[in-house]
Amino acid sequence: MDKNSRIISGNVFVNMLIFSFPIILTGILQLLYNAADIIVVGRYAGSNSLAAVGATSSLINLFTNLFIGLSSGTSVCVAHFTGEKNSNAVSKSVHTSVGISLISGIFLTILGLFLSKLMLEVMSTPDDIINEATLYMQIIFLGMPASLLFNFGAAILRASGDTKTPLIFLSVSGIINVILNLVFVIIFKLNAAGVGIATIISQYISAALIVIHLMRVESDCKLNPKNIRIDKHILVRILRIGLPAGFQGTLFSISNVLIQSSINGFGYLAIAGNSAASNVEGFTYTAMNSFHQSMLTFVGQNVGAKKTHRLKKIILTGCAQVTIVGIVLGFVCLFLGAPLLNLYTPGDNEVIAYGLKRMSIILPTYFTCGIMDVIVGALRGMGSSLVPMIVTVVGVCGLRIVWIYTIFEKIPTLECLYTSYPVSWIITSLINALLCIYIARKIIRKNQ
Repeated sequence: MDKNSRIISGNVFVNMLIFSFPIILTGILQLLYNAADIIVVGRYAGSNSLAAVGATSSLINLFTNLFIGLSSGTSVCVAHFTGEKNSNAVSKSVHTSVGISLISGIFLTILGLFLSKLMLEVMSTPDDIINEATLYMQIIFLGMPASLLFNFGAAILRASGDTKTPLIFLSVSGIINVILNLVFVIIFKLNAAGVGIATIISQYISAALIVIHLMRVESDCKLNPKNIRIDKHILVRILRIGLPAGFQGTLFSISNVLIQSSINGFGYLAIAGNSAASNVEGFTYTAMNSFHQSMLTFVGQNVGAKKTHRLKKIILTGCAQVTIVGIVLGFVCLFLGAPLLNLYTPGDNEVIAYGLKRMSIILPTYFTCGIMDVIVGALRGMGSSLVPMIVTVVGVCGLRIVWIYTIFEKIPTLECLYTSYPVSWIITSLINALLCIYIARKIIRKNQ
């Protein structure tokens, strides 16, 4: 049975696990390499450099999420056309997506180079880390063309049923990243700038690998550089799904920037602890997010192949699997919290204490975030992206912003601030679930 056959037929539970497992490994490997950045900085450059790197993450996501969200539009388009067996449309989707990634990457590089320091100042980044944070952020933005090219290329391959190739390429570039981290930070003493340089070098390597693969693959996804152009009809389809997803990610980041700004008020030790804890939590989130990616492909291909009677089973299976993974990994990370945080800042008990405050609230409830993402992935796979964007933005971003300016003002503690996360996930999951049931039933009736 080929990859696409497993997606539109057979045992949903088993086939989704087989499909999702390489995505989980890809995400975890990516986080391991990111963790290596943080660990090397924390151990060999100190808490100030660790805080400098941590202070930029929400801002970088703010700039990039809009364009990375567009890759979900690519996933849905390629999945739909693959299910329909429309080779010409698949090819146009591939070349349009590569064009979008290159244009978006260049735009982000220019934007990031000019606005990094201004944005960090707006976020009240402490004076003792702002210059190092600015330099790190500007270096990272130099790698945006490669980062987006890899993300769009990986989206194309996953939508066509190939989840293993992005894993292999990320493994190669990640090993190079870790080696360069050690060289630039320990030997050349470049601190945060060193891990930034190592990151963008590895990003360009992974982008080159995925482009070469797409040029050589014998399928509808084959890339011919001469054919890279923006097809207007395909662009509209990609934007219809991807733009709401991108706006959702951007607005998520705005709420996280506000939270990061509030955390900055507690000092660089709190920033460092929050950064380390976020990195540890990322392993759980990335594993859960693989099921969001699976929803885009499984729902998308089955809708394209008009096998809509399988939608209920696919969505329920995704929710069940993400719940199990979220609970298990969440409590494992929480149980190992102190020793894991100690890897980032050895012996710095204050930073570890700040990190544990965050983890004790986020990790036990993290599975609700996974459920929220799976349902949104299913909705996008069914072709609906605008309404879930509105629901999620209001339910997550809106609630967090209101929380900061009301409840947090009355109870100005980190614990109160972090509690806004699980509250927003639970409320948004419930609303999106009702929306998902309605749209799925509508599509099923249409194809009966």
